[in-house]
Amino acid sequence: MVLLCGLNSWSQEADSVHISLKNRTKKTTKIPEIKANIEPYKPMFGTLGYSGTFNTYSTVTKSPNIAASKDKLLTILKIYPNPVEDQLNIILSIAKDGTQTTIKIIDLLGNEVVTLSNERLNAGEQTKSFTIPSRLNAGIYFLRVMAGSESQVKRISVL
Repeated sequence: MVLLCGLNSWSQEADSVHISLKNRTKKTTKIPEIKANIEPYKPMFGTLGYSGTFNTYSTVTKSPNIAASKDKLLTILKIYPNPVEDQLNIILSIAKDGTQTTIKIIDLLGNEVVTLSNERLNAGEQTKSFTIPSRLNAGIYFLRVMAGSESQVKRISVL
């Protein structure tokens, strides 16, 4: 038995991959600069009669809460006890005489459960006490206090 094979089929062909050894230059990226018109911090040493090296901040403070509380008709100061079992106490402040005030208990879905009060209150700090109805199940509720066109909502837990 004789095998006839051509030499070309067994020979190796030249590589088709070319490798070049050139030095590649690194691309330099420029870091962007952020420019803004921000004044540098300048501590106010020794302002308003204070002196010393540790008084680095200004003692003049703006209190937006004072101006905001003067414009408010209704301010709920305290709701206690929370969680409540049988009696709920509310301390609220009314800014105007004869303001129609409504106090309601609302469930988590926004449904009105109980109206505790619907009356006109005089200006000043008021303390109101309400007994929680027995038909109110234990859970989380919201207390909505409306005075005039203003409304505030606080969370209460009923045991």
